[in-house]
Amino acid sequence: MTRPATLFTGQWADLPLETVAQKASAWGYDGLELACWGDHFDVGKALSEDGYCKGRWDLLNKYGLKCWAISTHLVGQCVCDDPIDQRHQGILPPAIWGDGDPEGVRQRAAEEVKNTARAAAKFGVKVVNGFTGSKIWKTVAGFPPVPPEMIEEGYKDFADRWNPLIDVFDEVGVKFALEVHPSEIAFDFWSAKRVLEAVKSRPGFGFNFDPSHLYWQMMDPVAFIYEFGHRIYHMHVKESVRLLDGRNGILGSLLNFGDHRRGWNFVSPGRGGVPFERVFRALNDIGYEGPASVEWEDNGMNRDQGAPEALAMIRRLDLTPSNVAFDAAFSAKG
Repeated sequence: MTRPATLFTGQWADLPLETVAQKASAWGYDGLELACWGDHFDVGKALSEDGYCKGRWDLLNKYGLKCWAISTHLVGQCVCDDPIDQRHQGILPPAIWGDGDPEGVRQRAAEEVKNTARAAAKFGVKVVNGFTGSKIWKTVAGFPPVPPEMIEEGYKDFADRWNPLIDVFDEVGVKFALEVHPSEIAFDFWSAKRVLEAVKSRPGFGFNFDPSHLYWQMMDPVAFIYEFGHRIYHMHVKESVRLLDGRNGILGSLLNFGDHRRGWNFVSPGRGGVPFERVFRALNDIGYEGPASVEWEDNGMNRDQGAPEALAMIRRLDLTPSNVAFDAAFSAKG
């Protein structure tokens, strides 16, 4: 049996959860990965209101859906980011933004991530996906010249801020899965290795594998799977396409997503360059049994068309591993 297929609700948070559940069920999804924004999963209510978690499960069960993970990308981003500015205000609840004092925002975001771990445990899921933010992403261009100690301080800042959070994840039996992504403390192969070193490879911290972010940076996502398979706690089925015509590049040119002049764009799964069959085969090789969660992003396509099409691609390409070698019969005795 192939792994379950879920739909990440982050790009559907403008709709009530029940509407998203109705759609996902009708399309044939096995479950939802619930975003901790919109009305999809409220961390505060999960911890403070009797019956809230049961109510979420009742809604999912009504449509024959399950849940393996919740996600805190928006709040997690603000734990380490520097600077904190109007971009963050746009994605944060007012209570976490507060007066906008940067360190206050970071501290409140950190407490919310801790509470998200507690809420996940109460809800009965074992993985929280999300971002971490980064003090040193702003140095990625390498100019003005970046002193090595500045980079080291960035990883130390990450470890100092996230180790207490991981302590809470460990206490409640939940794992945090960082989505390796530009603007995060881990955004490619080598920074992912450095991040694990920074937290001394604690088991409570791993990765939400998303091949689209590696592909548009011109890396092979399959190589990432084989290197970090033991730390892949969740995966996103998300797609990107490179459109390098000699006038553009992989940095996006400060153009909005969907603009044809960009050197890359997110597109609906199956319509870009991510080698998904190789990805699924590699995930089988490393023993990943979690969900394949569609994170649908495509400014040039209606999501009600894209989401069921992405599910069909998963069903077609996500192979059940063989329990026999094809050439075993060659030596069979007659």
